[in-house]
Amino acid sequence: MYTDRPSLLRAATFLPLCIFLEADLSAKRAAPEAQARVSCADVDACRPDDSQAPPRPRAQASLRVAVQRKHRLSRSRDFDAVYRQGRSVSTRFLVLYWFPREDGADEPRLGLAVPRTSGTAVVRNRVKRQLREAWDALLPQVRQGQDYVLIARPGLSEAARQRGFEWLRERVEEVLQKAAA
Repeated sequence: MYTDRPSLLRAATFLPLCIFLEADLSAKRAAPEAQARVSCADVDACRPDDSQAPPRPRAQASLRVAVQRKHRLSRSRDFDAVYRQGRSVSTRFLVLYWFPREDGADEPRLGLAVPRTSGTAVVRNRVKRQLREAWDALLPQVRQGQDYVLIARPGLSEAARQRGFEWLRERVEEVLQKAAA
């Protein structure tokens, strides 16, 4: 049987090295480490560098309950009914659709739509939280027994970030007053 001599030489030089490396390996398993390593990207950036420093005070949870889940529009067919059969008004930053509910319930329901052009998911979710909080503050002014869809126009997230929550609440109040007229 004929063998290729250069390939045989390569194999001969490789085999002893592998055997040598395997001979130095321990047969025992390493004990699990006490603490997992956390990369720098996942470390809390707000945490002080001094490990002995006292913890910072945290914001207390709000006692008010925001728009409850049962008072939210969540199904696409509910959104479609409000869009197709309801009325609408708009301002520079918001569009409000509303439609009388057919089930006879008194509580108004709110659906929010923030387009992707408003920013990343983090930005859109922040705008939704702020709009829900503004809606909750203005709930006594909202007509009962109706479904509402509030649509944020592009540019709202930047304007709300620069001007603050009070400005955003005034924009929601503005669109509600325009709908009541």
